[in-house]
Amino acid sequence: MGIGDLQIFATVAAFIAFIGVAWWAYSPKNKKRFEEDAQLALDDEHIQSLSDEQRNKDKP
Repeated sequence: MGIGDLQIFATVAAFIAFIGVAWWAYSPKNKKRFEEDAQLALDDEHIQSLSDEQRNKDKP
């Protein structure tokens, strides 16, 4: 098994991973979740209703 075989294996593995991620991202069962997540940035009412602790939970 030479370097060429390893490169072929890595290319095929990366392509399969890409197809898997694309399938997951565009699957109909995730459509509603992604549409809701896309609206989070535009939903000011939701952000204003959160406490300071909830809004800053990701900050150290």
